[in-house]
Amino acid sequence: MKGKWAQGITPRNFVWVLKDRLAVCERPGGYGANHRRVRRQEEIIWIREQGFTHVISLISAAHNLHNYDELGVAWLHRPQGPNDDPVTFQRNFYRELQHLLANGEKLLVHQEEVGDRICGLVAGYLLWAGLVPYGPQAISVTERLTGRQLGPMGRGLVAVADELRQEPGDASE
Repeated sequence: MKGKWAQGITPRNFVWVLKDRLAVCERPGGYGANHRRVRRQEEIIWIREQGFTHVISLISAAHNLHNYDELGVAWLHRPQGPNDDPVTFQRNFYRELQHLLANGEKLLVHQEEVGDRICGLVAGYLLWAGLVPYGPQAISVTERLTGRQLGPMGRGLVAVADELRQEPGDASE
C-alpha cells in the first residue's frame, strides 16, 4: 500500500456521474488566482492512482495538459471554440463519451469549475444516452449529484440534448 502522499488528493468538487465510470471535477490545481502547481500535481496523481483511463478537458486553452503526460495520465482536449456550432459540439461530445464508456473507459471530465456548462453537458448526456427518460429528470439528477442548480445555459444544453436524441442513429435508438 502506498503512503498517503503517494496517493495524491481528490480534485475539488469531484462527483461521480456514473459510479466508477464517469466523473466531473474542477480543473486540477484550481482555476484563476486559486490555481496551485503543487495541488495540480497531487490531484493528477490521485486521478492516475484511481485508474482513470482518460481525463477530458473542456477548457478552451491547452494550458497544463502536458502535466498529464508527465504523470502518465492520458487526456483528451475537447474545447468548444467561440465559432463552433454548439449543437455539433454536443453531438460529437456525446458520441465520443458513449464510445469511450462502451469500451470500458473510466473518464474524468473537467472544466475550470463545476458550473452551468459542465453540469448542463452531463445532464444532457444522461438524457441523450437514455439513462433518464425526461429532461426535467436529467436536470434534477444532475443538480442532486453536483449540489448545484442548473441555470439557463445548463438547461439550454439539456434542451439541445433532447433534440439530438431524436436524430437517427443516436444513443436513444
